[in-house]
Amino acid sequence: MSDLVPADTTEDVRTRGADVSRQVAVLPVGSFEQHGPYLPLATDTLVACAVAREIAGAYPVHLLPPVTISCSHEHAAWPGTVSISSVTLHAVVRDIAASLRRSGVDALVVVNGHGGNYVLGNVVQESSARGERMALFPAAEDWEAARERAGVVTSLLTDMHAGEIETSILLHAHPEMLRPGYETSDFVADDRRHLLTLGMSGYTDSGVIGRPSLGSAEKGKELLASLADSFGAYFSMLTSDA
Repeated sequence: MSDLVPADTTEDVRTRGADVSRQVAVLPVGSFEQHGPYLPLATDTLVACAVAREIAGAYPVHLLPPVTISCSHEHAAWPGTVSISSVTLHAVVRDIAASLRRSGVDALVVVNGHGGNYVLGNVVQESSARGERMALFPAAEDWEAARERAGVVTSLLTDMHAGEIETSILLHAHPEMLRPGYETSDFVADDRRHLLTLGMSGYTDSGVIGRPSLGSAEKGKELLASLADSFGAYFSMLTSDA
């Protein structure tokens, strides 16, 4: 689990400081919420960190440690889930971005591992309107490209929670974190129009919506590789005028 926290020293950061491309920081944002009986509560953090690590291996970015608790209110019916308010998450990301700018890191990419963190889109919009450099990654289009490249069978609509994609990434990046049961836990609930009102418990008893039985380590590897490729456009955009 040590790969969740960057091992940089202050001297490492100082040495890289003259490199303008290092003025892009990458912040993984996960959650601490139920993911069925076979994936850990920290799944979204593990996924966000795996994506961020893949990015840091391909681009000269400043990798930050993750935000591990976020907006998981739709999962409140399950034991173990912990949330903070959207106002708090908004403030945390803004404060991190401001601190980075004071130290000379002018751009921030938020790597979001939890679909319920809707407020992150607002943070990025507001920051961009103020002339600050910020982006949210991955977009739905990036996930769709990764899904196709990896041969993920389940659509993004169906693969909502603890399904094929998340299971595949953990099978690749953290297989020791999975418990038995994903092979027999498929559950589909594509019509979730009242999710914000009813929460996840209105649609699933197990906490799973998707087809985890289709997950594989090879798919997880290809998903991450595709996302790293997609990140290139974000990196170019944020460094084009640096």
